[in-house]
Amino acid sequence: MKMEDIAKLAGVSKSAVSFALSGKPGISNKTRERVLEIARENGYTPKPRLSGIEGSVKSLSFLVFTNSGIVLEEYYQQPFFRELIHFIEERCRAKGYSLLFSTINMANFDQEIVTFAEDNQSDGVILLGTNLTPIDISEIAKRLGPSLVVLDNCFDTLPVHFVGINNRMGAYQAGSHLCQLGHREIGYIASNVNLHNFEDRKDGFQEALKKYDIQILPEHHFSVAPTMLSSQEDLKTQIKAYLATGRPLPTALFCECDYIAISAMKTLTELGIRIPEDVSIIGFDNITESQIISPELTTVHVEKQRMAQLAVDLVIESIEVGQEITSKIRVDTLFVERHSSVTYKQ
Repeated sequence: MKMEDIAKLAGVSKSAVSFALSGKPGISNKTRERVLEIARENGYTPKPRLSGIEGSVKSLSFLVFTNSGIVLEEYYQQPFFRELIHFIEERCRAKGYSLLFSTINMANFDQEIVTFAEDNQSDGVILLGTNLTPIDISEIAKRLGPSLVVLDNCFDTLPVHFVGINNRMGAYQAGSHLCQLGHREIGYIASNVNLHNFEDRKDGFQEALKKYDIQILPEHHFSVAPTMLSSQEDLKTQIKAYLATGRPLPTALFCECDYIAISAMKTLTELGIRIPEDVSIIGFDNITESQIISPELTTVHVEKQRMAQLAVDLVIESIEVGQEITSKIRVDTLFVERHSSVTYKQ
């Protein structure tokens, strides 16, 4: 039996199985117990990890700081991160490296980053930087040294390797699309958690609208939790309050990520607002669920496979070749038009 088989039986990701078998944090006790029970019942024995002296096993660590912003404790079940991890694991295997998982709760940042640095036996680290600030990343880099790549974020002034998304480009594509469809009353649904990626998306979207001499009115700004795929009472309250003023809704809404877009579609539908007949909606990320929702979501595709490959290759290059000069890589986006956005008709 392989880890993949245990994952299927337990109904979890391979990453969750790895966490459970290695005793690492990052999953609930209930999930850990279920995985371990299935492993015992099927006689699964993890392969022993060879010591550094034997030198035949090379490994990278995937390090995540949870419970801050969009990255939850069970982040590996969130669609965007689940897909990203899959591609990282694939690239590591192709390059002859194993992938270890480590999770640190942001509440214990100072203590646990010291412990991780002291105990870490991997050759290099890929750090999920989605929810981290420049100060956080500077402190982590100081502890972990040069064989570190930060994934899904980018701060130009830090001497650290970054692989991120061209967020401005993606949001610019979304804004241009709505304007070209004839929409002039356009709204914006933001995350109620501030993230660097989302700030860049807002800038790119507003830049596109400015080209068409369009501004988002203050009353057309809404905000919601960025980690829910279900309808949200908070957004429902905001929309109801807006409609109570007697003003029509914007004819289109841009959402800072697909989680928000899918949640908005469900919320608006519950209020009797039709997508896209009454309101066009665009998301960002192109997670798998964007094609399951009805109507299928128009969104900005993030090339997660390319990002994963670049991150793995960059950290391996740092390990095997050595790099004094760090790199900042932003992967361009691709706009994907589906059925949640249509031409505006007066």
